[in-house]
Amino acid sequence: MNSIYVMNISDNINKYIYEIGPASCKLIAISKTKPISLVLEAYQAGQRIFGENKVQELVEKQAQLPQDIEWHMVGHLQTNKVKYIAPFVDMIHSVDSLKLIREIEKQGRRNGRTLNCLLQVHIASEETKYGLSEDELYQLLEEVSSAEFKHVKIAGLMGMATYTPDEDIIRSEFRNLKRMFEAAGQQYHSKLIDLQELSIGMSGDYKIALEEGSTMIRIGTGIFGERY
Repeated sequence: MNSIYVMNISDNINKYIYEIGPASCKLIAISKTKPISLVLEAYQAGQRIFGENKVQELVEKQAQLPQDIEWHMVGHLQTNKVKYIAPFVDMIHSVDSLKLIREIEKQGRRNGRTLNCLLQVHIASEETKYGLSEDELYQLLEEVSSAEFKHVKIAGLMGMATYTPDEDIIRSEFRNLKRMFEAAGQQYHSKLIDLQELSIGMSGDYKIALEEGSTMIRIGTGIFGERY
């Protein structure tokens, strides 16, 4: 079993808050695979937004942790799993199909909630990453804009940059998504579609993301430490 090397979670959180500064950007602590004890330590340090990438782990943690936590689903989401998180999830970052949006609408209606969603766009060179192409993004926005959804809100876009030490590549990918974000936001605006959030930047590239206009950075290793 791997151990977790952790510095000081409170200090780590404060470091990111300081670096975000006056920017309108939220810090999402990615707590996937981390034990309840470490998540609670981050909570006690003042962190209130946490992200998970597996539905089962998200459901288990939500039941055991303080109820004022804002939970974000950041991993790939299957339609048959939406029902498990619909009663409480605050935002789903990984929406990439009309089929999934229809299921989110259905489960939102069942729970009497409007579920905030981000459309995941594929901006990296790795084929293994999920997400929409630019053409697919506009096609999906067009389809959603003509739908009668009342329990879904498309609140922005999410993307993951290529895993590379080349900062120029990362910056170019983030900048490309920001361009799509701004263009789509001008073309589509309604009660259903209101693109305010740009979720880019993780532990290795968040500084570039902040410079390129991120409104949400997703930090796991930088807060909770490495496994070794």
